[in-house]
Amino acid sequence: MSEQKIVVIINSAPHGNEACLSGLRVAGALAARAEVVDLRLLLMSDATVAALPHQQDNAGNMIEALVSELAGAANASVHLCRTCAQARGLVDLAHIEGVRIATLSDLSEWVVQADKVLTF
Repeated sequence: MSEQKIVVIINSAPHGNEACLSGLRVAGALAARAEVVDLRLLLMSDATVAALPHQQDNAGNMIEALVSELAGAANASVHLCRTCAQARGLVDLAHIEGVRIATLSDLSEWVVQADKVLTF
């Protein structure tokens, strides 16, 4: 299989349904595949709260594990939508270490370059 550039966008809140957790599970599985040469995960809308540390839920634990797994990998990263985080008062709060702030301009660049875009 050829090398892949994949963008995973999660919009759903980490509580109330399984979409956020499903997106995180898929991102983790993709990160482990050798043919995925570039993986970008973006938490948008209500999913942004999943990037807050010290939550007692599976989403926060999964993000921490994913960021830890991807640490040092130039080809994979976890991002938080700045506009979405600002709308929810989260920009100035601490985030899970390793989660980066991204803009819609960043997302547009990733989407244009991506082979696949998945949304949850």
